[in-house]
Amino acid sequence: MDITILSEEENPMLHRTDVRFEMTHEEATPERLSVRDSLAAKLNKDSKEVVVRELDTKFGMRKTMGKAKVYESSDIARDVEQKYMLERNKIESDGEEA
Repeated sequence: MDITILSEEENPMLHRTDVRFEMTHEEATPERLSVRDSLAAKLNKDSKEVVVRELDTKFGMRKTMGKAKVYESSDIARDVEQKYMLERNKIESDGEEA
């Protein structure tokens, strides 16, 4: 899978960067966690600091548009993000065992 960053918008109030990206892939749409890991590697961040919010693949296309939020630390991500988004991205929320 090949990821291209379309835009990055700083959000200093929430200590994060909002990222829009485009991804091309050979097979079916990749799983959220593999997209998160690839995006984190491209941005030189830890995967626990990246929350993939949206993946949109048009029928029959091998191209996916996505949105993600890249936090300064995983603690900030746990404080800001909603619980269901943390669960989708396999980031432990406060009080859970790793």
